[in-house]
Amino acid sequence: MAITRVPTTPFSDQRPGTSGLRKKVPVFRQPHYVENFIQSIFGTVEGSRGATLVIGGDGRFFNETVVQTALKMAAANGFGRVLVGQRGLLSTPAASCVIRKHKAIGGLVLSASHNPGGPEGDFGIKFNMSHGGPAPESFTEAVFKRASAITEYKIDDAPDIDLDRIGEIRIGDMTVEVIDPVADYVELMEKLIDFEKVADLFRSGFRMRFDALSAITGPYAKAILEDRLGAPAGTVVNGEPKPDFGGHHPDPNPVHAHDLMELMYGPDAPDFGAASDGDGDRNMIVAPGLFVTPSDSLAILTSYAHLAPGYAEGLAGVARSMPTSRAADRVAAKLGIKAYETPTGWKFFANLLDAGLITLCGEESAGTGSNHIREKDGLWAVLLWLNILAVLKKPADRIVRDHWAGFGRDFYTRHDYEELETEAANNLMASLRAKLGSLPGQRFGALTVEACDDFSYTDPVDHSVTPKQGIRILFKEDARAVFRLSGTGTSGATLRVYLERFEPDPTRHDLPVAEVLAPVIDAANAIAEIAAFTGRDEPSVVT
Repeated sequence: MAITRVPTTPFSDQRPGTSGLRKKVPVFRQPHYVENFIQSIFGTVEGSRGATLVIGGDGRFFNETVVQTALKMAAANGFGRVLVGQRGLLSTPAASCVIRKHKAIGGLVLSASHNPGGPEGDFGIKFNMSHGGPAPESFTEAVFKRASAITEYKIDDAPDIDLDRIGEIRIGDMTVEVIDPVADYVELMEKLIDFEKVADLFRSGFRMRFDALSAITGPYAKAILEDRLGAPAGTVVNGEPKPDFGGHHPDPNPVHAHDLMELMYGPDAPDFGAASDGDGDRNMIVAPGLFVTPSDSLAILTSYAHLAPGYAEGLAGVARSMPTSRAADRVAAKLGIKAYETPTGWKFFANLLDAGLITLCGEESAGTGSNHIREKDGLWAVLLWLNILAVLKKPADRIVRDHWAGFGRDFYTRHDYEELETEAANNLMASLRAKLGSLPGQRFGALTVEACDDFSYTDPVDHSVTPKQGIRILFKEDARAVFRLSGTGTSGATLRVYLERFEPDPTRHDLPVAEVLAPVIDAANAIAEIAAFTGRDEPSVVT
């Protein structure tokens, strides 16, 4: 075996986004495309010689191929040890857990999160730092500069290794350890969650359904819920990770997890329903007949986290992304802890977590997490919910309604306009920005604009400033509309419109969401002129 230096030329489209580099599989399958990007990452990592690296992904199509390539390139680039999940599998939260536990220099996480998989689907590569969280913009920009000027990459000419067999093997001077992808994660959950109380809950006849959507969380959910906690066999459905996610769109929301929604709204609904996404970092919570928005879920977890062993001493603070509803802010005020509002992107939470300023955090796009790792964690959120249910001994829907009664209800929805022409989407946002100075005081239907801005974030830890993170329109009637372009897709542009309205009156909490938010939707559409700019009369997806 020998190290080969392979001449190459740059690709122009390798600038990482908020979650690494995401493209369609055929793009990644171009000769040298994967190698160029990985070499650019390895060349940017400082102190890599002899260091420990973690590699794994969500099992989508092309995952094992890229794992094998990354292992050989890691050996050629001087890493001393690589921990790789069996079959190349590691959920994103498990990868963060393994990086932190084994004090790795970082990890290659192969995933496109909740995006569809398969030969024509999506793929992604990102680098997580030694704290287990996504690389900051300074790192990803350095990677892009290297990728834009790359002339060669290094790779060991070793044969592929057997990823099915747990144990150690050598590639050149580097040790590869194929690990059980679930074990370290289960060990961490046992420290945070009262497994005995949750096991008692299942022994009492409690029924739940966990839909893994044929994605990476299946093995983790089976190992914990069924094998460790005693949930009946069949509690976890679609539990085998598949390269194309079994045809599922692995995004845990009411649209794509429709089978779970149908069950939970049906006559024989179990006591609790949950789902996770392609790489295991997102979650969906459903009570019988009641979908729990991610915003409400974060607020409720903030209220009751102290019931679980890992959070018994209370919370340092809580953070939410700016588009997430303000429900958690009200809980934080009652608890006397600080609430932070950040841009979308887990790296902003990581700074607050590292500084000890917060304990819990979450995004409206179904991501919730805590200081146990530096990624959002879908199964952890489900387990924390189960811990709360086991202690309070109340039905899940009653917990939600009691929360609304105590804090008021934030009616909330998100409209996604997917695969827009990029120019049209950018023009819409530019037009909105140009209007900001004139909007306050204007009336749109039943609502009056009170204030508006283009959200800019100053990090309280490193004092860095991140501008243009979404346009906020606040109405005098305690309603809000937020507009931003998403960075998680691979085709065209996605406009996300977040709509919310606060209702303190408990007698109105059971009104249909569409009815309560209709005036906000109409005002948002009028202000942004969505139809005129996009040619779309309706959003692609409503969640």
